[in-house]
Amino acid sequence: MKIIYHCFGGSHSSVTAAAIHLGLLPTSRPPTAQEFMALPYFDKTPGDVYGVVRFMGKTSEGDEVYALGKKNLGGRLNQVLLGLAELMGVDDQVVVVNTMPYVNIIMMIGGFLSRRLGIIFPGRPILIWGTRLAFPGLVGLVRTIKTKMI
Repeated sequence: MKIIYHCFGGSHSSVTAAAIHLGLLPTSRPPTAQEFMALPYFDKTPGDVYGVVRFMGKTSEGDEVYALGKKNLGGRLNQVLLGLAELMGVDDQVVVVNTMPYVNIIMMIGGFLSRRLGIIFPGRPILIWGTRLAFPGLVGLVRTIKTKMI
């Protein structure tokens, strides 16, 4: 299977969900700032990679997990990606997951400051605070996806 988690910028909620899926983050507690910053792509995505599907890793079952920034495509991206998978005859091997419903205003403000404006401080601490608040919801989302894949 190929699992693609997507969010607006591809730097925060999609990367966090992909990392949870891959077991790169603990699920029993919100990660520390250091744990978030150790993830590939977390708050490091340049603005020119919107629309690029980025490989995050493989699960122990062999599933490939990706993160994607979609900018303003909203919920339509699921339809586009699943439509392409169907055209290629692999629709039963692709799972597309929108993480935007789990993004809170604190993450938006922190991400805007850090990524869009380049103001790492205080943007990144605000972003990490918001991501820690969103973390239980993202853990639940990933658990739901994993359950559906069985």
